[in-house]
Amino acid sequence: MNKSYIKPIFKVYPDVKIPEPKVSKMAIFIVKVLGRAYLFLLFGFTKIFLRGDKILVDSFKRALSNESRCLIAFRHPDGREPQLLSWFFLFRLKSIAAKNKVKFPRRPYAVFIYGYEVVRWGGSLVRYILPNLGAIPIHHTKLDSKGMARIYKTIIDGPHPAALAPEGQVSYSTDTIPRLETGAVRIGIQAAVKLSEQNSDSNIPLEILPLSIHFRYGASGKRAMKKLLLKIEKACGFLLSQTCKLTLHDRLKQCRDYILKLNENRYNIKSDENIPFEQRLDAVVNTALEKAERMLGIKPEGDFFPRLYRVRHLCWDRIFLPNLEKIKDITDLDRGIKNIAAGEAWHIARHQELADFAWYFRHEVPTEKTPTHNIVEYVQNLWDFANRTMGGALSQRINIPSSKIIIQTAKPINISNYLDKYKNNKKDTIDELNLELEKAYVDCINDVNSHLSI
Repeated sequence: MNKSYIKPIFKVYPDVKIPEPKVSKMAIFIVKVLGRAYLFLLFGFTKIFLRGDKILVDSFKRALSNESRCLIAFRHPDGREPQLLSWFFLFRLKSIAAKNKVKFPRRPYAVFIYGYEVVRWGGSLVRYILPNLGAIPIHHTKLDSKGMARIYKTIIDGPHPAALAPEGQVSYSTDTIPRLETGAVRIGIQAAVKLSEQNSDSNIPLEILPLSIHFRYGASGKRAMKKLLLKIEKACGFLLSQTCKLTLHDRLKQCRDYILKLNENRYNIKSDENIPFEQRLDAVVNTALEKAERMLGIKPEGDFFPRLYRVRHLCWDRIFLPNLEKIKDITDLDRGIKNIAAGEAWHIARHQELADFAWYFRHEVPTEKTPTHNIVEYVQNLWDFANRTMGGALSQRINIPSSKIIIQTAKPINISNYLDKYKNNKKDTIDELNLELEKAYVDCINDVNSHLSI
């Protein structure tokens, strides 16, 4: 038999296994040596500004001095925030504290909480760096008591802050808050309960520190944005001679509506230009997710995002086979079948990826008067809309290099002050805390936008 006929098309990986999280001096050294180059690849030439430096420094000082416990709740609109913040806390915060005449009792860093799927597609370096910087993986869709135990232990024992994104995943929007999951608040208040039980005499409070990141663009960013828009128009089949006399608003709207119509045709949805864009987009989003579920043979049960996460993980589980090391004697025929299943899962995930991104793509089309950073973000998202339509994912997102990155902090929320309320009414207390967190983010956004000269 010619073995070439049964050679796997898709490489079959074992279930990803990573060591227990710890902080390794070697990992810190590697990040210090390679961090600058890595950030340059991610962000290009850019300056980092910290607003609310006293708030951030004081929060770290209290945590590192065992005067409090801190959970950093950072916004996640871009996808690159954890890398930036991890490097910033490790290598910039100490000098900023010194300028504020504050000396930390130990090296500052934060323990990041991330989705388990990151180490599946992140490569061997990611699988080494994350656990060796103390980062903790957690499953979105599976009962993960071991992961939750690690998180609570990290927060309660301290002294380093833990960090997670309450939006749950990339939200693609800097100046609006499409959604906040309650997971961060739930983790915070449960940790506060456990902390009060274990340290009833010490009265150590648990704080949530809201933090957001904002990008600003100069002349090179504007040029890159115009180039990306031309790339989108070319992908849509619009010629420069057709678009050169149109306004920016009309050029963007023309591409947006064309991409939407292609997706309506794809899913056999009747196009009606009299129906608002958002309503037509909703039909595409829901149909795409339903198709992915139908192809997987699962029922569309529950809210949108739990369904989305379930499809994502089922696809990953077919591509990255768990417990493969237990079936070393797998036959060529069985391997071939599993390769086909992996290929099918990849195609199914294209519908999920479209539904995922398109749910967030609900912003007004910019005009020439719209702030530059909002125009750039919209053009990036418009490319993502086209890219997901063609079967792409977040890894093919085109991020335009910024000239400035602003890290903005808000006043910490003392979770421990809500424990009595929580004992009496858990749901209302969680909702109240989530609203307070959202308000803090709105304050961050307004604060940054009121200082556009930064």
